[in-house]
Amino acid sequence: MTNIEKLMQCIPKGSDCAIITSDINRRYFSGMKSSAGVVLCFKDIAYLVIDFRYIEKARKTVTDCEVILQESNSIQQIYRILKEHNVNRVSVESHCITIERLKAYQNAFLNIEFDYSNELSRNIFNIRTRKNPKEVEKIKFAQKIADDAFKHILKYIKVGVTEKDIALELDYYMLKHGAEALSFDTIALAGKNTSMPHGVPSDYEVHNGDFVLMDYGSIVDGYHSDMTRTICVGTPTKKMCEVYSIVLKAQQCALDNIKTGITGSVGDSFARNVIQNYGYGEYFGHSLGHGVGMEIHEYPVMAQNNDEMLVDGSIVTVEPGIYIPNEFGVRIEDFIYLQDSGIENLTKSPKDLICI
Repeated sequence: MTNIEKLMQCIPKGSDCAIITSDINRRYFSGMKSSAGVVLCFKDIAYLVIDFRYIEKARKTVTDCEVILQESNSIQQIYRILKEHNVNRVSVESHCITIERLKAYQNAFLNIEFDYSNELSRNIFNIRTRKNPKEVEKIKFAQKIADDAFKHILKYIKVGVTEKDIALELDYYMLKHGAEALSFDTIALAGKNTSMPHGVPSDYEVHNGDFVLMDYGSIVDGYHSDMTRTICVGTPTKKMCEVYSIVLKAQQCALDNIKTGITGSVGDSFARNVIQNYGYGEYFGHSLGHGVGMEIHEYPVMAQNNDEMLVDGSIVTVEPGIYIPNEFGVRIEDFIYLQDSGIENLTKSPKDLICI
């Protein structure tokens, strides 16, 4: 079943059409990347209305939607198509449609009712959560690029290089070796800065005895990877070794126990309980993991307050951490493919503490 066919089947009850305007969902359902355009999905046919900049590419690449050149008054054009299909009610993406666009539609679409509940967005999230084999292969390729970048950066890091140097070297390597883009702004931190989970790389120079924390990923054909490794330059202190060991144990406990059919909160608890039992619970302040796909943060989420189930076909991060202000932080993040038959760890980089 194609992605468009899946969308046709999940148009909310009572609606005749789903209007897709977000860049990510438009790419997911049409198969083409663009910065503009609208997908109109009915229960038996779909259209991609797109402007002159993309029309030639769309006509060559889009197969599951009928491609239509966008007119100067695109809203009236969309309204005309809706009326041709006798539409009485449309559903829109509540999670991303702007108030401005919604009002423009409401003012133009006479005698058409709007469903701006969360139902369409949730249905789409559920579709995107379950990755098909082609999606998984793209994600595996993106993760391989990230793993290869880790091998490369181990030869690069030394006393005197800056956090910015490390981040730029990781970025260059991934873009040079097959990434179409970066999953997010690369995080590369050293020394005391590692205590900030999402710190921004600075001109700080690596010193002997520093932890270096790197969180990064690549994109392949729209699909993201995500990993974190913490290494030491020189010799770590006893406390650094202890904390690193606890984080590694916490992650391994989660990897050993996470499976489909449990809630996100249960998944989170496997790692969190280990860290709490060692007395560092207050220093693990974020959730254990999140889904990854065409966006870097997707469903499902492994967090203390999330009672939604982990489902077959989802890909999630497992990233416990301990962050001690003004001292150091440690995070270890892997990327797993959840199936009813078990989990597959897509991250191949070593996790024992590396000292260089």
